[in-house]
Amino acid sequence: MLKAMRKNLKQLAPTLWIVIIAFLVSIFAVWGGAGRLGEGRDSNTIVTIGKEKVSADLYVQGLQQQIENLRQQFNELDQNFIQQLNIPQQVLEQIIQRHLLLQVARDMRIHATDEEIGERIKTVFQREGQFVGFEEYQKILSWNRMSVSQYETMMAQDIVVEKTVKVLTSGITVSPEELWENYKNTNESTKLEYLIIPDEKMEIAEESPIEKLRVYFQEHQADYQIPEKRRGKYVFFNTEELKTEIQPSESEIKDYYEENRDQFKEPPTTRVSRIYLPFEGQDRDLVLSDVKLLLDRIQQGEDFGLLAKERSQDNKAADNGDWGLFEWRQLSQQEQDIIADLSVDEISSIVELAEGAALLKVTEKESEIQRSLEEVQDRVQTIVLDRKSQELADEKISELEKAAEKEDGLILAAQKMGYQTQNTDLLKEGDAIEDIDPSGSLSRALFSLELDSISTPIYTYKGVGLAVLEQIDPTRPAAFDEAQEDVRTDYDQERRTALSLEKAASLKQESTRLPLDQLGEKYDLEYKTAEEHKRGQYLGVIGENAEVDDFSFGQPLNQFSDPIKYDQGYILMRVLDRKEVTREEFEETKETERQTFLDTKRNQVFASFYSKLREEKKVEPNYGLFLRINSEILGRFER
Repeated sequence: MLKAMRKNLKQLAPTLWIVIIAFLVSIFAVWGGAGRLGEGRDSNTIVTIGKEKVSADLYVQGLQQQIENLRQQFNELDQNFIQQLNIPQQVLEQIIQRHLLLQVARDMRIHATDEEIGERIKTVFQREGQFVGFEEYQKILSWNRMSVSQYETMMAQDIVVEKTVKVLTSGITVSPEELWENYKNTNESTKLEYLIIPDEKMEIAEESPIEKLRVYFQEHQADYQIPEKRRGKYVFFNTEELKTEIQPSESEIKDYYEENRDQFKEPPTTRVSRIYLPFEGQDRDLVLSDVKLLLDRIQQGEDFGLLAKERSQDNKAADNGDWGLFEWRQLSQQEQDIIADLSVDEISSIVELAEGAALLKVTEKESEIQRSLEEVQDRVQTIVLDRKSQELADEKISELEKAAEKEDGLILAAQKMGYQTQNTDLLKEGDAIEDIDPSGSLSRALFSLELDSISTPIYTYKGVGLAVLEQIDPTRPAAFDEAQEDVRTDYDQERRTALSLEKAASLKQESTRLPLDQLGEKYDLEYKTAEEHKRGQYLGVIGENAEVDDFSFGQPLNQFSDPIKYDQGYILMRVLDRKEVTREEFEETKETERQTFLDTKRNQVFASFYSKLREEKKVEPNYGLFLRINSEILGRFER
């Protein structure tokens, strides 16, 4: 079929290029065609999956693409925001998932046929419902620096992954009773009111006597353990401190700029204003006539923004119809296509949409700007300095690692090379060393070592180090003196919980005389309502609570509950109303509900399978390289 498609040559409309190029960039640039980080370095493995090694280039390309997607959505972007969204972790996990599924597909001998690849391509590269032809298809790929074979290999992998997921979840079924229970859980709801009696509000009259603490400790002694702790020595190269040894040359700065010019482009910007009138059951022709009158008034000189504030009926009317530089991208594709063709201050003709009619105006339009080296000199110098300090740290740690092996010891090797060793405290696994390792990588490394053995390089966001394990204190039962403060905390918490239960019980008695909201005001307790609570739903500060659900859907209306325990205390609640479903309603949407619930079950089964598969295949990310790449790429977005 692929050969047959290549004979089918048609012309491609210019407007289609944008759509398909966007598709290629957002989906396929992750798997080919993007630039490389640190060109000229030895290739590195970002993750090992079984016997398969995945190149760091793949991760770099994926991370750069995801960041570029973010830049198109957000005007301000910095590395803290990128990290808060867990973008690096998501990109790495997507790569791992794809490779794992392709391995499973090979084991199951699942493949994509030429016919399947051809049909998929025909659905992507279309104009007016028809395949654009192989010649134009090839041109588009060429413009995006991809060969036909590269693209079709990627497309085949996509198909194989989809088929593999279908095979893995194909045996999942839904019984009639399961479907009915799920329908009730999804569609039934209750209206609740509840009073929160938190433990922290309960005041303890006097300090707990030491004798009672000792008794409590004896009764719960198994709960108090001193966890294993380890101590070691380490040598650490802080990349920020190493910068004092480095001075990037003018040629290095210029070379980096020339090799990464795209990084210093300001994307094109467009600001859009809009007037929108919905049809909403009105006569369509009358609404269109009204919009035509507005257009006439604008063309006669009236202010677009003032008319938008007066007449527009979307959520930007109060802002004179201003959709800003980016938010207008939420508008329909039809409107976006029209905006792309408008010049500054140009007004569109009437845009007839499915649910209303619009007028559009471009108020600002700036072309893409290539910032000169002079304009971004400081930024480039910072990037080059970051890279060189990381490279210097890598060189030093590599030399130290070899010397430690030769000298049969890290401390002696460090002394001979003039590097200072530091002592750790006794650390629990995951404990941080604030100045160099707030994430606890070094302490976790110590817990992977045997006594007197030396770690592999330990990468943190601050730099890289080597450590040797010198002491292990194993887990042991705590003595009372060691656990006394924890015992006091736990014992006092138990007392407060007992008091909050007692308070909740007395409030239930008092609720026969005062409504819950007035009780809350009287005793300075938080009163809340839930208009539409469903089974398994998160409820305010209470969270998910099976006892709440049992009472909500199993007890008569307007009856007060007994005190219900939650993590921080008790609640007292009442069901004010309940929305229940009938079998007749269920039968009307049964098939749709079946498919939705079936998809949910398949996703759950696949998630469970994938979790086990990840363990069985021994997925081993190279966290040092992962952190180094993140530091280099995300460092470009410092403020």
